[in-house]
Amino acid sequence: MTTLLVENHAGLAHEMPPGHPEQIARLEYVFEALAAPEFDALTRAEAPLADEADLRLCHPESHVTAVRNAIPDAGLVPLDADTTVSPGSWEAALKGVGGCLFAVDQVLAGAAQNAFVATRPPGHHAEGTRPMGFCLFGNIAIAAKHALERHGLARVAIVDFDVHHGNGTQDLLWDEPRALFISSHQMPLYPGTGAPSERGTANNILNLPLGPGSGSAEMRQIVENRMLPRLEAFAPELLLISAGFDAHRADPLANLNWDTEDFAWITRQLCAFAKTHCGGRVVSTLEGGYDLDALAASVATHVTVLMEQGE
Repeated sequence: MTTLLVENHAGLAHEMPPGHPEQIARLEYVFEALAAPEFDALTRAEAPLADEADLRLCHPESHVTAVRNAIPDAGLVPLDADTTVSPGSWEAALKGVGGCLFAVDQVLAGAAQNAFVATRPPGHHAEGTRPMGFCLFGNIAIAAKHALERHGLARVAIVDFDVHHGNGTQDLLWDEPRALFISSHQMPLYPGTGAPSERGTANNILNLPLGPGSGSAEMRQIVENRMLPRLEAFAPELLLISAGFDAHRADPLANLNWDTEDFAWITRQLCAFAKTHCGGRVVSTLEGGYDLDALAASVATHVTVLMEQGE
């Protein structure tokens, strides 16, 4: 089976203020990197629109309505100090969610071994009733609920290796015992959550903070000694990845020292786990990464490993 690439071109119309790190160029660099000849074997699809019923798998109607009503006809509207919407943001956000759901559908149907969703805005900071951290809706959490509620899976795991804690995913799945959420992240750092003591109501949250200035050795130790054993004990039927690439040493928003090869390594570990425990079924979606060259190189490496595992 092949690797599916789901592209959200509506994300190119989600505008930010000048100088904002979550810029349109992020997606342009990713699309350009994945247009190289070595990615010709990918199966490609445009992200479909989610509908509001999909959003309500995790968010109340009040949140959906508030975000929809905030979208301007022209210009930019700040939702908080970091999160802005423009006329193209609603379609971009709906396709971000829709792309993740489509990828789950395709992988669970056996049409692809695994998938990567190239999208913006990201999703892992969006809480139940609060857009924040550049995020409007919880893309990966909604995908997990979609797999559980609509495909009848009993257990789904999410691994988030973005440098920032996935507080939104944690919030949305705090009371969901069928979903295991594991986050590695720099601490202290925005958004200030992600302590090991935050475990969820069913002990379904595992936070693995890393100190500023740490690098490959520390990351690989927690993956081997903490992350993979917890995944094995949970035995998910599908593995979802919040793939942020801002732990790269070149990233301007954080202070971890991962190299591009570290993203290849962690992706191989997760795919090897999935191959043994959940039929190789992996769906990954783009979160952060704000140095454009490092982002493009890291995404290319991540997708290359997915393709190797999908052969």
